[in-house]
Amino acid sequence: MGLILGIIALVQIRRRGERGRGMAIAGAVLSSVGLALWVVSLSTNVASDFWEGFKEGAVGSSFSLAKGDCFDVPGPDFDENVYDVDEVPCTGEHEGEVFAVVPLSGGDFPGDDRVTDIAEDKCWTLQDAYVLDHWSLPPEVDVYYLTPTAESWDWGDREITCVYSHTDGSAALTGSLRADASTLDADQVAFLEAMNAVDEVLYEEPEDYAEEDLLANQVWAGEVAEATDAQAEALEARTWPAAARGPVAALVKEMRKAGKEWTTAGTSPYVDEYYEHYDKAYAYVDGDTTVTAREALGLATTPPAYDEEGEDSGSEDAGGLDV
Repeated sequence: MGLILGIIALVQIRRRGERGRGMAIAGAVLSSVGLALWVVSLSTNVASDFWEGFKEGAVGSSFSLAKGDCFDVPGPDFDENVYDVDEVPCTGEHEGEVFAVVPLSGGDFPGDDRVTDIAEDKCWTLQDAYVLDHWSLPPEVDVYYLTPTAESWDWGDREITCVYSHTDGSAALTGSLRADASTLDADQVAFLEAMNAVDEVLYEEPEDYAEEDLLANQVWAGEVAEATDAQAEALEARTWPAAARGPVAALVKEMRKAGKEWTTAGTSPYVDEYYEHYDKAYAYVDGDTTVTAREALGLATTPPAYDEEGEDSGSEDAGGLDV
């Protein structure tokens, strides 16, 4: 079709004196080359390697997103099936931002369930390396992942792309969400690493309540006490900028108090006593002294909202997208 239309265009250009002769010739030549390759492929199959390389290149160009890239998805919103993406600057509005890329190995497609399991495990873990400051994430932003399908796997699609996107598929993000060592100073990183280490243990709270499994909760409270004391010591040992010394010292003092309450909760033989010290310890988490220390260090000062399960609000909407 391209060859025929190219010849027709050349005839019309010559008759009417119009422009476009070069493009018409190029179209005809490329169509001729494509036709020749098709004929050769049918008869001898010598073009099969070329075609496979072309397919891999086409897929790679559409989904060659790297950590830190921002993109839009053609269409009205972020649907469950993504067939193409348009890379755009992170400074403006965009639909998604890549925070990690997880390569997959193996010759055969591992199956949708296996790919989803890997994505959920890796993406939720890797987001902490991209956004050290969890408080800086807008509440309407959640984790999603682009995963290969059995069809795209055969075309060379062997990566899981972990992305941040708005929970409302029709809404956009503005500006990069990145908050790691490349965007923060050394004091901010040291503070966040200490606080995140405590949060990591807090998130491991047993699913069963103390009245259902007191021992498991006691063990966990002891682990929180150890983490709290260790990070309080780390914060105390660092030399902070003048403006942050007082606020960080006040936070360390409260962390010491919280550590004692966690320790007592971990050794409480009765459920009511356990909860008494549990509540006192949790009163220090993300409190006013934390906000003041963050403000002194130039970090976000609005605590994230949490649901009843202890996860960031909106996490139930997170999920995978087939590509």
